[in-house]
Amino acid sequence: MGLLTEGSPLSWEETKKLSKHVQQHGIEQFIHLYERLRDRQGDILKWGDEVEYILVKFDDENKTAQVSLRAEDVLAKLNEKEMADPNGVKSLWRPEYGAYMVEGTPGKPYGGLLAHFNVVEANMRYRRQEVTALLPPGETVMSITSFPRLGTIGFTHPRYLTTPDDENSSARSLYFPDEAIYPGHPRFKTLTRNIRQRRGEKVDINLKVFKDENTQLPVEGSPADKPDAVHLDAMGFGMGCCCLQLTFQACNITEARILYDQLTPLCPIMLAFSAASPIHRGYLTESDCRWSVISASVDCRTKEERGEVPLKENQFRINKSRYDSIDSYLSPDGERYNDVPLIYDESNYQRLRDGGIDHLLAQHIAHLFIRDSVSLFSEKVNQNDKEDTDHFENIQSTNWQTMRFKPPPPNSTIGWRVEFRPCEIQLTDFENAAIVCFIVLLTRVILSYKLNFLIPISKVDDNMQRAQQRDAARTQKFWFRKDITGKAPSATTNGDTNGAESTNGVDSDASAEYELMTIDQIINGKGSFPGLVPLINSYLSSMDVDADTHCTIRQYLKLIQQRASGKLLTMASWIRNEVLTHPEYKKDSIVSEIINYDLLKKAKDIQEGHIPCPELLGTCNTTRTTDSIPPAIVKHLKCT
Repeated sequence: MGLLTEGSPLSWEETKKLSKHVQQHGIEQFIHLYERLRDRQGDILKWGDEVEYILVKFDDENKTAQVSLRAEDVLAKLNEKEMADPNGVKSLWRPEYGAYMVEGTPGKPYGGLLAHFNVVEANMRYRRQEVTALLPPGETVMSITSFPRLGTIGFTHPRYLTTPDDENSSARSLYFPDEAIYPGHPRFKTLTRNIRQRRGEKVDINLKVFKDENTQLPVEGSPADKPDAVHLDAMGFGMGCCCLQLTFQACNITEARILYDQLTPLCPIMLAFSAASPIHRGYLTESDCRWSVISASVDCRTKEERGEVPLKENQFRINKSRYDSIDSYLSPDGERYNDVPLIYDESNYQRLRDGGIDHLLAQHIAHLFIRDSVSLFSEKVNQNDKEDTDHFENIQSTNWQTMRFKPPPPNSTIGWRVEFRPCEIQLTDFENAAIVCFIVLLTRVILSYKLNFLIPISKVDDNMQRAQQRDAARTQKFWFRKDITGKAPSATTNGDTNGAESTNGVDSDASAEYELMTIDQIINGKGSFPGLVPLINSYLSSMDVDADTHCTIRQYLKLIQQRASGKLLTMASWIRNEVLTHPEYKKDSIVSEIINYDLLKKAKDIQEGHIPCPELLGTCNTTRTTDSIPPAIVKHLKCT
């Protein structure tokens, strides 16, 4: 979710008055941070995953399933271990937006040893068991992207009514009660209230319903002008979803910028690959992913900024929500593909340039800072810009994009990092570990083979829309680079063009560099295009990999290849099939209480290994994952 600052939250009116203060001092803080750390070198690869979970309450007598609003109590118990032994725990736990959500990470980051890939799944399994041990009978922890009946009457346990007319309500939602927002930290309700108030109205999310034989239009609650839409009206419908995220530490800022750029074209590919949320507010929809929902759920742009009325009170028309895909590359090689005009305040940009920051990074930071603070605490208003970074992080952490470029925290041993954010959470630890290891291995291959995935930002945006369509992993084609082993021409070597006009368009020859490909072709290869998994296998063949790790990685890559080829279903397609073939389904697009109950019960049995699911997981999904790296491997590596 981002930075969790302690303190007393300010009202929107108070926050609004301090918006320029936060922006200006945030810029200054980044300049000082950059000045101190721009030349930092020699950090080693460290990486880690973030897995978000939903607590589910089953009522077997009445055949219902609800989200359990006990995350605060569960987190208090989970955090006792960390408080007692901060450096010795195997997992770390943090709150998330929903009062029914928890987020778990490894206790320490993984490193550059290939043997670390054999630890990931075991650690994920430990986290799941750790939460499960704290739950009463009838409750379980599930790694599902979206609770299918989120926003329907009585979807929470305990049950709460919505209060759309209550002026004290944070969300004022027709469907999502404030009690479903995590109560243990003021950030979450503050964000909900301030985003709504800055926008000037509730967020407005409309998803096309999946039209079956008996689907009734208009859909209940749909706007008059969109009778075929499932209507959602609260931040909780997006931020109440779960995802799988990865953070990598680079050896220096240059490598971090390269990884940021090279992973960007993979974001829509992995979003489609990991698609896992076809149901919203109890309806099957035409979308398979959470992305457009979560983007709209925090869209604080006013009507002026959205281009619906002429600019008067606001400075810019802004094309995207603050939660969306990135708008510019950061490395010199990526510069020529920045074909989308970037909006930023010229004075902020110039201050960054005067502070010694090159054009590409300066425009990136200045573009982030077109956003207002939407969560400010009174204790954090006045800061020392040479030492503190809270104002910078205030804006940085509320730009929720597919990739995040992360400077080192002040006075820390942590280096320059990038965060990979598009993936939906999967049902099993095996699947989640497979995606994590695939992406981490791909970063090693990118750097080792100097691969080039760059395509115009406009094509990445196009791919993001394609990725969310129903069954996109099997039916859609995506813009991808034809020759990923060839270096793109670039005009500069240091990322600094002084903002020259020539950087705002893609060369006419660039269109010959990319074409539409299926995910199968991108992952598995075609003709002269090698495919990502074959490249990983080539990389691994030159490495010294122990037998257990090799076995585990082989199983992960097999899952990746079979899902890319369409032999295995995405989670979204599996969920959709379960609903469409349920004996109680009336071909009306509605996921009823009993369908929801049976769906989640079966999902629970699959994630716990009680029943097989070959259409989702394949037949060979047993790995040799272990809780720790064998001492013999560590000893051997120290000696070599």
